[in-house]
Amino acid sequence: MSLQRARSAEEYVEWIKQAVFEVGDLRDCYDFQMEELGRYPTFLEPLEQAIKAIYQSMVDGDYCFGREDLSFMELVSRHGDDIPFAILLRRINETHRKGIDVDDD
Repeated sequence: MSLQRARSAEEYVEWIKQAVFEVGDLRDCYDFQMEELGRYPTFLEPLEQAIKAIYQSMVDGDYCFGREDLSFMELVSRHGDDIPFAILLRRINETHRKGIDVDDD
């Protein structure tokens, strides 16, 4: 089964913005539970940095689609059950690797 890809550049950018929001929200959730947990999960900081780096490359006009997985995919593969928005990240990666899903009509 193939993952859904963004149908426009605007939708893809919105997905990236959503991922930035979601990773910040996840950090906020851990902040709220910090007294119980004692520390952040090891995947959180590199995940947040990778997502923000992609967004920044878009802002700077340096973003390029590619055939390789995005850097955060290793974290998604290992910690996907702990990342509530893992499917969004998989869709972003699928679009990055295969491009925008445009109709041929």
